[in-house]
Amino acid sequence: MSGRVLVLGGTGEARRLAAALVERGVDVLSSLAGRVADPVLPAGGVRVGGFGGADGLADWLATHRPRAVVDATHPFAARITANAAAAARRQGVPLLRLQRPGWTPGPADRWTYVDSLADAAAAVRDAGTVFLTTGRQGVGAFAALPGRVLVRSVDPPDEPLPAGAVLLLARGPFTVEEEVALLREHGVDVVVTKDSGGHMTEAKLVAARRLGLPVVLVRRPPLPPGVDVVATVEEAVEWLNALRRDGAGTEDGPSWNR
Repeated sequence: MSGRVLVLGGTGEARRLAAALVERGVDVLSSLAGRVADPVLPAGGVRVGGFGGADGLADWLATHRPRAVVDATHPFAARITANAAAAARRQGVPLLRLQRPGWTPGPADRWTYVDSLADAAAAVRDAGTVFLTTGRQGVGAFAALPGRVLVRSVDPPDEPLPAGAVLLLARGPFTVEEEVALLREHGVDVVVTKDSGGHMTEAKLVAARRLGLPVVLVRRPPLPPGVDVVATVEEAVEWLNALRRDGAGTEDGPSWNR
């Protein structure tokens, strides 16, 4: 199955973009990595599974020739983003990166930024109870933590867990009240998360602020050079509109504005 627009998805923004394009009559194919057992499916066509790196994606683009690719993957999906940039450049396919802004600390926030999961583990090594919300991938970086670690993810991690781990399998979004109750119930002393941005997962940060708890945030990886970047679904639709107006792609496709 091919799509007039290929959306590399798995995020809320990707689902909202697919819905907006389908509503406008655009042929959309969303590609999901398949790392979540029961993903929320977007509107339009869907494929599940990787392409086989930059080379595999380049081959797919050469065969299916989508009008454009929108990389709307997670801000920390650095490998997929790099592969998309390399493959699109090789095949001459227009590429857009749709990435929500990161979080901004307020006056009452006690945030510490680090560059990697390993640095985050080092920063909380001597903490009491750690609330780890960095997702199932990379949990192994915290395996040597000596204290109690509350690990929350949608699916069970494949990597080793800390000896004092308590695994919570849950899918958000969560309310601030729910997060406050969770932090209090487990006596959390520090929250560790990635700077994912967005409203769907920020409740834990608000809860930490209310309770005066410190937060360790892992900085985002840098984006590939030369890639167009927008922060909202509306901007992504306008980018596609401009692509259409500029005459890129085939002439027989539907209008983005339909």
